[in-house]
Amino acid sequence: MNKQLLQPLTDQVLSELRTLIGAARHASLAVSEKGTGHPAISRVALSTKADGTPVLLTSALAPHTAALEAEGRCSLLIGDVGKGDPMAHPRVTLFCTALRVPDIERAAMREGFLSHHPKAINYIDLPDFGFWKLSVERASYNAGFGKAYSIKGAQLVQ
Repeated sequence: MNKQLLQPLTDQVLSELRTLIGAARHASLAVSEKGTGHPAISRVALSTKADGTPVLLTSALAPHTAALEAEGRCSLLIGDVGKGDPMAHPRVTLFCTALRVPDIERAAMREGFLSHHPKAINYIDLPDFGFWKLSVERASYNAGFGKAYSIKGAQLVQ
């Protein structure tokens, strides 16, 4: 992205972005398909840890889980479209590395995820489901026309 077109990052913009990510219940996950490397996109349920780290719960039956296991690099697109021009609504792309959550951390992840997704109680304990923490390397935030920002991942986590 042309750096001359980017807006200066302020505490208010960071706060708005953290709210957008923290309130999101889903995201579009982009991965490289295992075996072919072809770009693949899936809708996933999204939650965050208390520090703002994005968390996913995926099934081993889903192709995106196999892709994450083979290649942890991925991207998330977060943002809902409302009335009017869809390009006028805020959205952010997070460039991440997915890390499988070890069993020792599962209970803490489970509690936080269920607080954000109570209906996940129907499948969260099935043996094929596992958690992923996303280490955000950088973000591209578009808050609407003329409001583009480039953010380092460390700036999002508190």
